[in-house]
Amino acid sequence: MSFMWSQAEAAPEVRDVPPGVSAYRDLTYVPGSTDENQRLDLYVPEHSAKPLPVIIYIHGGGWNGADKRSCPPLYFVKDGYVAASLEYRFSSKAKFPAQIQDCQAAIRWLRGNARKYNLDPDHIGVWGESAGGHLSALLGTAGGSNAFEPIGEFKEQSDRVQAVCDFFGPTDFMTVIEQGNANALKRRPKWEEWKGDGYSNLIGAKAGVDVEKSKAVSPIQYVSKSSPPFLIYHGTWDQFVPFQQSEELVKKLQANKVEVMLQPMANMEHSGAIYWTEPALKLVKAFFDRHLQGKKVDLQPLSTKDSTFVWPTIADHG
Repeated sequence: MSFMWSQAEAAPEVRDVPPGVSAYRDLTYVPGSTDENQRLDLYVPEHSAKPLPVIIYIHGGGWNGADKRSCPPLYFVKDGYVAASLEYRFSSKAKFPAQIQDCQAAIRWLRGNARKYNLDPDHIGVWGESAGGHLSALLGTAGGSNAFEPIGEFKEQSDRVQAVCDFFGPTDFMTVIEQGNANALKRRPKWEEWKGDGYSNLIGAKAGVDVEKSKAVSPIQYVSKSSPPFLIYHGTWDQFVPFQQSEELVKKLQANKVEVMLQPMANMEHSGAIYWTEPALKLVKAFFDRHLQGKKVDLQPLSTKDSTFVWPTIADHG
C-alpha cells in the first residue's frame, strides 16, 4: 500500500472490498430517518470465532462536505477488526450539536447491533481527519457525559469509545481563529489567507466570540481523567487548523493523566498523502492494536523522513 505525496489528498476512497469481507452499506443508524447523511457503511470479516473490535472512521470536509466513501480502517480488517465509515448531517442542514449527536447515535446503534454483526461492544475506536478529527476527539472527551441530548434508538447503550485517533482536528473554538490569524502573518506568500468561516458556520455564531457555543463544541472542554487514549497527527504548517490546537489538547490530556501521543508532521499543511503512507498507518494500527486488542506494543514516533513533507522545487517538475 503506497500513495503519491501531495498536499491536497485526503483519505483514499474505498475501491475494492478485500476477499472474505462482507460490506453492509447505507445502514441507517437513526431508524426512520430519510436523511441520507445519517448512514454508515460496515465492513465485517466473514469468518471470525469471536466478536471483533470496531474502528469507526469519520470523514472531514469542514462539517459541510465529503462523504463516507473513505474508510482507512478497512486496511486493518484482515488483522481482526471490523471497519465502519459514517456520515453525519452537514452544518448547512443542521447546526451543532447535530453532528456529534449523529456520531453518538451511530456508536449506540453499533452496540445495539453488536450480536447481529459480530462486534465487540466493549472495544470501539474512532478515527477522523479535520472535521472528522474534531468529532472523533469530541466523542472521546464527551462520551458518557450526557452533554448532548441523545437521538435515535438504543439510548440505553453507551456512547463512550475506548481509543481516539485524531488527524489534525480542531479542539478549542475559543482560540482557533486567533491562532489562525497569528499563523497567517508568518506564512509564505503562496499560502492561502486564513479563513475561519467553517467554525462559525458549524455553531451558527462567531467562533471565539460566542463563548457558550464555542465552549460547547470544543473537545478540550470535556477532558477528564476518564477520557480514552489519544493518538494525534498534525501538520506543523496547517493553514486551516493551527498546530497549536493539538498542542492545547495534549497538555489538557496530560494534566488529567490520559495517555496521549502527538505525532507532528513537519512542514505539512492541511491534509495530504503523507498521512496515508505505510509508516504513518503502521503507527495508527499499533495504537489500535494496543488499546482495542490489548496487544503489548510500544508506540514509536515516526522517523524524521516519514514525518517531514519536502516541498517540491521547480526542478522536480522538469
